[in-house]
Formats: sequence, C-alpha cells, structure tokens
Amino acid sequence: MELANRVQSLTPSSTLAISAKAKMLKQQGHDVIGLGVGEPDFNTPSFINEAAIEAIHKGMTKYTPASGTAELKKAIAAKLKADNQLMYSTDQIVVTSGAKHALYTLFQVILNKGDEVIIPAPYWVSYPEQVKLAQGSPVYVQGQEENGFKITSDQLEKVISDKTKAIIINSPSNPTGMMYSKEELQILGDICLKHNILIVSDEIYEKLIYTSDEHVSIASLSSELQDLTVVINGVSKSHAMTGWRIGYAAGPTKLIKAMSDHVSHATSNPNSIAQHAAEAAYSAEKDPTIEMRSVFQDRLDTLYRLLDDIPYITCKKPKGAFYLFPNVKEAALKSGFSTVDEWVEALLEEEKVALVPGSGFGSPDNVRLSYATSKDVLIEAAERIKRFVITHT
Repeated sequence: MELANRVQSLTPSSTLAISAKAKMLKQQGHDVIGLGVGEPDFNTPSFINEAAIEAIHKGMTKYTPASGTAELKKAIAAKLKADNQLMYSTDQIVVTSGAKHALYTLFQVILNKGDEVIIPAPYWVSYPEQVKLAQGSPVYVQGQEENGFKITSDQLEKVISDKTKAIIINSPSNPTGMMYSKEELQILGDICLKHNILIVSDEIYEKLIYTSDEHVSIASLSSELQDLTVVINGVSKSHAMTGWRIGYAAGPTKLIKAMSDHVSHATSNPNSIAQHAAEAAYSAEKDPTIEMRSVFQDRLDTLYRLLDDIPYITCKKPKGAFYLFPNVKEAALKSGFSTVDEWVEALLEEEKVALVPGSGFGSPDNVRLSYATSKDVLIEAAERIKRFVITHT
C-alpha cells in the first residue's frame, strides 16, 4: 500500500532519533547522559495531582464538551487576563490535547494547499511538519545569531507574498531560549497588520524566564493585533505536566469555533481528568513555577559558564525556556568532521553525551542542550564535551 504524499514528505524528528540511539546505548550498559529531553524534570505539583485524584473519585470520567469544560476555559480566561492583560470569552478558547495539538488543529483549519506560513529559524521541529501536513508551504527566515536568533522587519517584509497566510512567533523560543522585546513585537505586528497576516503566538515557555525581561504577548499590544493573533499555550512546561496533554488556543471567535469543530471529529474531547488537573493548576493562588525557575536559573548559569570555557564553542546566553543553543561549527571542523551532525554522533559514540543537532531546528551550525536535569549531570556532561573537543583538536 502506498502512503499519502503528505506523510511521505515528513522529516523524522531529530530529537527522537538521537533519543532512540541514546536509549539503545543505555540498554547496552553504557553510562549515557541525555541532554535532548524537552520537559521539566520536576514532578507535577501535589495539589494538581490531588485535584485529578478527587476528580476520579467523583466519577468525572465521562465525555466533556469537545472544546473543553466551561470551568477550565474560565480558568484559562482568568489566567490570560491576569498574566497577559488579555480579555477572552470562553467561546474564544479551545482546549486541546496539548499545545502541539492546538497548533496542529489551527493549521488544519486555516491552510489550503499552497498557503504559506512564515517560520523564523531556528524553529521548533514540529512547526514545518505540521504546516506540510495541512498542505501548506513553510517559508523560512533565518534569525541571525548576532541578533539573538530573532528576525528583523526587513527580513519579514522580503518573504511576504500573496500566498502568505500566517507567521509563527515563539517567545521564549525553543530551541534558543531567546525572547522578543515589546518594541520588536510591535514592529513585526505592524507589518502583519499591514498585510493581514495571522500571527500564531506560541507562548508555552512564558513562565520560564531568568532575567528581568518581561514576557509580552503580541496580542496584548492592541485590539487590532489581538484580533489577528491566536495565542497558543498550555500547562506542560509551566506546571511540569507534559504527560497530562492539556493545551489551548485563544483567538477570534470564528477561528476558535472552526478549531472546536475539528477537534470534535479528531479526539472527541481532551482527557477529562487532565482537564480538572489543569483547572486546579490555573486556579492556584500561589505560582508553582517559582521554585522551578530558581532551579533552572542556577543550572543555566552553571552550564553556560562551563560551555564558555570550552574552546571553539560559542554560545548566546538565553533568557528563557530550558535550552542552550551553542554554535559548535568551528569545533566540528577543527575536529575533522564535515558537519555538526557528524560531530554530535561521534560525541555520543565516544563520550556518551546525547545532544540534538541544530539541523533539525533549521540551524545546522548549532546544537541544543537541555538543562532539564540535575546540576551534577550537567557538570559531568560539560566535562565530557570539553574532553571530546580537546582530544579531537
């Protein structure tokens, strides 16, 4: 049986590929350090777990509305108002099976064959694949390292065409951890308003910021921009709830209704128990991310300092998320490797450190390191990387 063309065009996840090889080496008895994981290494806060257990005992195990329970959508609306100064009614919010599903559903309902979506690079690996699955065409814009991997207004203007339907803005970014300022977002937003380009604002890492910089949702800059923006978020990163699979989209009523209709045929509804857990997460008086942010910042400072001491590796210090995205091209070339991908593979084979090559994020000179693991492990990983570089150069 021949597979559909849209599936045959997909690019395998580089994150999953390196994780699979690391797992194989572990099974063979090797001491492998994996820095590819994209999830907090914290347990879900106990009060959230207790809310889920209570929901089970109360028999809240039936179908819910396809777009999510009214209670959870009200909690999300309250969160958007308190954190982002955004006013949304519940019919402007759809709850999905993770933020990834919100993105997937959005592209399914807005794209026709050949419609273009502008994707700043480096990008999260699933953006282009989801666009292609909706028969759209990814249009890449390379954010320059010296500009914090962020795109400029001139770069944006040059790639807009009569086929441009949307642009994705991910701040803080996966994989770079960089953030757009309010002024930068306003400039990009004005261009989108001029050309009537839908803004897909992925804000999943908004709570994980380690500087005095404030997260700004582009939708909050004006009512006109709010009408042109779909905010994507969820509890996975902010509340250490990756496995619970609860995300959401907030945006114009017509678009959210289309997404709600789509998910009704795709999943029936998000997990009922997980929705109750997410409602508890968003309704908490105390911010459960405060401790997590403190730990992540300590790890970031430690790992960044250690990487800065390794020859031929350069790195911009990120402001958010839990990744470092160093440039290792010089280290790879001086070590005799023709590509960073080969360098990453050799590092895993020789020193048993698993990194994710930047080629999967549209930036082949870089690698992504997650510091969502203990500081001791990060120190050991840095020592192995340094030994590998020095040995080969």
